[in-house]
Amino acid sequence: MYAGLRIVELAPGGSRSLHTGADEVLVLPLAGSATVECAGERFELAGRDDVFSGPSDFAYVPPGTGVVISSRPGGRFALPSARATASLPPAYGPAESVPVELRGAGASSRRLNNFCAPAAFPADRLVSVECITPAGNWSSWPPHKHDEVGPGEAILEEIYYFETSAATSARPRRMGEGFAMLRLYTADGGIDLCEQVRHGDVVVIPRGYHGPTVTAPGYDLYHLNVLAGPAPERTLAFCDDPAHHWVRESWEGQAVDPRLLT
Repeated sequence: MYAGLRIVELAPGGSRSLHTGADEVLVLPLAGSATVECAGERFELAGRDDVFSGPSDFAYVPPGTGVVISSRPGGRFALPSARATASLPPAYGPAESVPVELRGAGASSRRLNNFCAPAAFPADRLVSVECITPAGNWSSWPPHKHDEVGPGEAILEEIYYFETSAATSARPRRMGEGFAMLRLYTADGGIDLCEQVRHGDVVVIPRGYHGPTVTAPGYDLYHLNVLAGPAPERTLAFCDDPAHHWVRESWEGQAVDPRLLT
């Protein structure tokens, strides 16, 4: 395995101690704030109310390092990781520096928080981004894969972590409600999966085309992508399913879903 993920939940005033071992690790607030202490550094993460509140600040912890995560108000924190071959110093990633990308158009519109994309934040092997899919929309469309070395493609393991919320402007968010559907398949039929995913579910993608991820009308979808592979340089290179690549051309002239512009 090249990529990893842990989800840590802390009660108010709680803390968790761990050692990164052979992995480089990020501490990413999903809900709540935290203090991260490692290698003589102390990072105060302001965090966020929930994953639909916009990008969060985060901390990078190198391999071979002990770390303590504590939270006065309590919260939920993602720890994306990758098997590292080099050690970078501990670092803080401010929320205001996270590149936000609108991708697709129409019902294929989604928003990416590229907080640990190769061009956004330094790491050895780890790549991690967040995707927000508004109610009823499709993400990971057209389907794509990254399981071979080839033109425009690299080998990458990928992990998806999901959160859901009832989507309405008339009342507060209700985290944990709703569901989505995820498709994962290979050209040879060795993998052929169409699975319901709910709040807190994790899907490991060892190979094959993944997409679409479709969220039910009435429910917004969040997923955290964690990627890592054997290539010496970090990358997000992928290859579309040739049968559906043409869909990208259909977006020309279509507007981005206005729900992502607010």
